[in-house]
Amino acid sequence: MLLGMARTDPAPVTLVVGDEELLAERAVSAVVAAARAVDADADVHDLVGSKVGAGELTQLTSPSLFGDRSIVVIRSAQDLGKEIIAEVVAYAKQPSDDTVLVLVHPGGVKGKALVDGVKKAGAQVVTISKITKPGERLDFIKGEIKRAGRGIAADAAQALLDAVGNDLRELAAACSQLRYDTEDKTITMAAVARYHKGRAEVTGFNVADSAVEGRLAEALEQLRWALGTGVAPVLLVSALAGGLRSLAKVGGAPRNLRGGQLASHLGMPPWKIDRVKRQLNGWGPEGLSRAIQAVAAADEQVKGGGADPAYALEHTVQRIVANRTGR
Repeated sequence: MLLGMARTDPAPVTLVVGDEELLAERAVSAVVAAARAVDADADVHDLVGSKVGAGELTQLTSPSLFGDRSIVVIRSAQDLGKEIIAEVVAYAKQPSDDTVLVLVHPGGVKGKALVDGVKKAGAQVVTISKITKPGERLDFIKGEIKRAGRGIAADAAQALLDAVGNDLRELAAACSQLRYDTEDKTITMAAVARYHKGRAEVTGFNVADSAVEGRLAEALEQLRWALGTGVAPVLLVSALAGGLRSLAKVGGAPRNLRGGQLASHLGMPPWKIDRVKRQLNGWGPEGLSRAIQAVAAADEQVKGGGADPAYALEHTVQRIVANRTGR
């Protein structure tokens, strides 16, 4: 479905529905890229639903005196106010020729009036299905490799899933690393073993656990051991990012959900939720935000933006520990 959106003339209004974050982001990127292909100078306005004020959409979509095109992305559209929803639905019925509007909604009851309204108005709808089954994750891995015109053996795909875990971002990062560092037309079990060696889940996620729990000396020791035994820096960054995202997801979950409902809402097994809840002790929103920004900077550095990935990782671990509340 995402490939189908990569056309030269994107729909004036696109609604992306689904809470699989990585795939939703890719859907948005596909629409933005299609609009930019039509007009490379188009301005992009990236908004969050809770921050959109009355009349703001009208202002951003008003025809330009110079005929400039614009792209307006509204994320977390379920948080738009009632008046704003009415404004968006009215706009969707008569969209501007010079604007591409993208609405991102996780699904569910909240903001359903927006979803129903823009669908009825004729918006293009992209539905993102939640990936929950092992077979679907294996298909995701194969798809990631296929995007580069490559293939991956069935046992290699399974080994990668076993080593990295279920998080799509981490799987995507691992696939990207394999595509970048291998040349064979088909990625084999040997190639996966070379980069993961059965330790990606143990070392990478142990480093992340130690860092988010504030055990600096232990985290640095584990990091150096992982790098010394050949674990790719991008996988370590991915593990750190995954640990912080888990803190953010569990910390931001509705307080009225318990047990299986909470596990279903978060897409995490109960044992992991319990562990993350313990790790949340000592963290505040501001510190968590700064730690996530530090990991984002490290991600850029290990992918070519910096000269020393090992230093970048050590510095990031130090910043994560330092940003725990009270430190």
